[in-house]
Amino acid sequence: MTLSSLANTHRLAKLMTLAQGKLARAIGITLLAGGTFGLVACDNANSSTVAKNIASQPVTTAVNDTQLKQKLSANLVKSGIEAKVLSVTPTPMPNMYWVKVEGLPAFFTDSTGQYIVQGDIIKVGSAKPVRVSEDLLAKDAKDAIATIDKKDMIIFPAKGKTKAVIDVFTDTDCPYCRKLHSEIEQINALGIEVRYLPWPRSEQTFPIMEAIWCSSDRKAAMTQAAQGMAVNSPQCANPVRKIHDLGLSMGINGTPAIYDQNGRQLGGYLPAAELAKALNI
Repeated sequence: MTLSSLANTHRLAKLMTLAQGKLARAIGITLLAGGTFGLVACDNANSSTVAKNIASQPVTTAVNDTQLKQKLSANLVKSGIEAKVLSVTPTPMPNMYWVKVEGLPAFFTDSTGQYIVQGDIIKVGSAKPVRVSEDLLAKDAKDAIATIDKKDMIIFPAKGKTKAVIDVFTDTDCPYCRKLHSEIEQINALGIEVRYLPWPRSEQTFPIMEAIWCSSDRKAAMTQAAQGMAVNSPQCANPVRKIHDLGLSMGINGTPAIYDQNGRQLGGYLPAAELAKALNI
């Protein structure tokens, strides 16, 4: 199985996310530390506080971004990897760049474009260790989620004043997603608006999520499915596959995947009170 076929085939691309993410699984790279869910999240069935702003830190400028994109693309092709390089961004680590590739989770490369690191890079020497990738991942997630129209979400608004908003990639077949939804009234009562995004963990749960999103009353259908009851609705044009693929490109490999409005991933399931604490409310 080649990375080329994995990058261009949806079914095989899903397999690449198992455990360590698509790119890591395909070429055998071991993650260093990052991109993890809390233990209270459901794995893909097929498969902290944000560090100070990266913009305020010194960045690598030795290599022209366009030239590096060309170098990396050429090296990928030489190794039989068909993947379009979308962007390279300098990081605070000398000669290390953040790369976004079409259809694959982001990764790091060096100034030669020959080495790929998928995972986290930790900077030490200051009062606290700094995860170099954290702000970069948050920005990527924020930008990705911003492309989703609100009409394609299922929104449970806060009660009273809205103090925070979370985007939750969910699968009603996931026990921890069900547990989170069982506390939806408590979460809303704390001033937190919950925006659900469909992320089936297997092909078997696509019909369930599609039925929810095709329902005339999505909120009621979401609650019904979360309680283990069947949801019957006619088929319709729906955003489930599109949003699922977007989640894959973000590196999501389990549910619930909860993000704040800055794109910071809060982890998997959190009780209502802990969720509020993570949101600083």
